[in-house]
Amino acid sequence: MTDTSQASGASATRPPADPRGGLFKAVELATGVLAAIRPDQYDQGTPCPEYSVRDLANHLVSVLRRLTVLGNGGSFMSVPNLAPDVADGAWAEAWTGAAKEFDAVWSDPAVLGRQIALPWGPVPGAVASVIYTNEFVLHIWDIAKATGQSPQWDPEVLAAPLAVMQRAVPAEPRGGQVPFGPVVEVHEDAPDIDKLVGWYGRRP
Repeated sequence: MTDTSQASGASATRPPADPRGGLFKAVELATGVLAAIRPDQYDQGTPCPEYSVRDLANHLVSVLRRLTVLGNGGSFMSVPNLAPDVADGAWAEAWTGAAKEFDAVWSDPAVLGRQIALPWGPVPGAVASVIYTNEFVLHIWDIAKATGQSPQWDPEVLAAPLAVMQRAVPAEPRGGQVPFGPVVEVHEDAPDIDKLVGWYGRRP
């Protein structure tokens, strides 16, 4: 599974000191996108290479659970990459339950300064918030693209990921240890979501 949580860092345009607003809105947005997946779409491919709609829906649930565990000081590896307990079509319900636990942890302002133990090293909660907003946005977009949905992208959801994207994942190299394809150029007047996904190798 392409793990977009490898995108981290900062650029000349810095995200807000407390970027959780975008993170919470991304979590909220995912609920509707997951609920709108039809059974005939489960096995469809997505812009995330080699992974189906089913795979990404399961992965999203796992990522949300993982973020809650990390916010509580737990281990990244303690949560599987896919959610084995979630049945086909039950992703929105599982997401809603996971979101309540996530809110309980990440609503605490103290999480911003807490060290979050990611596989490549610890980062402050504020940085982790941006990393995971980016992961949620990309995979929400992947699922929406594959299933013909057009979610409304709140500017706050995109602000922090856009601010860090060029330094988080430079244009080169791509592939191998960098799990993204070449940058897809978009028009300068393109919507912000197109700029973001294009930078991460998706074709809007």
